[in-house]
Amino acid sequence: MDNLINFLTDNLDKTIFISIVIALIFSFIPKIDYFIEKLTKLFMLISVFSLIVLTLLVSYDVIMRKLFSGGSIALQELEWHLFDITFLFAIAYTLMHDKHVRVDIFYDKFPFKVKKIINLITILFFIIPLSTLIIVEALPFVQMSYMQHEASGDPGGLCCRWIIKSAMIWAFIMVYLQSIAELRKIYFQLKHHKGN
Repeated sequence: MDNLINFLTDNLDKTIFISIVIALIFSFIPKIDYFIEKLTKLFMLISVFSLIVLTLLVSYDVIMRKLFSGGSIALQELEWHLFDITFLFAIAYTLMHDKHVRVDIFYDKFPFKVKKIINLITILFFIIPLSTLIIVEALPFVQMSYMQHEASGDPGGLCCRWIIKSAMIWAFIMVYLQSIAELRKIYFQLKHHKGN
């Protein structure tokens, strides 16, 4: 595993190029977008569930602190972790529904085909390379955390920090996969669109 991680990080430019080529190839597999979007929805359900649990934990924490002068460091850290999961696991879902942040001042005025070409360029040259970069750079980060049995520095804090750190890898794997589904959708939208 160390050799693979070292190879990926040492050859980051090649790794990113290969990830773009793989995404393009996979985007032509029939119905791959259907399976990827099912997986994206599963991650969104995990995100929603973690948000519900987070809301309940914060409410409990506030009540315990204000009414009973109690609190827990582990509980506060768990809140941070649940917030991370809520945010990270929802990124691919926002990409799937085209609700991510962009400069809409110009984009809204463009014709359909121009919008799709902008989306295609954005996916190929920004989203896929960024996702690949984050995955590759996070691998040694998570591995080191696991090997060192990293835990909270605070007394009574949570152990196994590698679990929450690995959520970043899973989130951007999903963004990468959703990018493949988006490439496939853009291809068919451009192919079957009539007019501008």
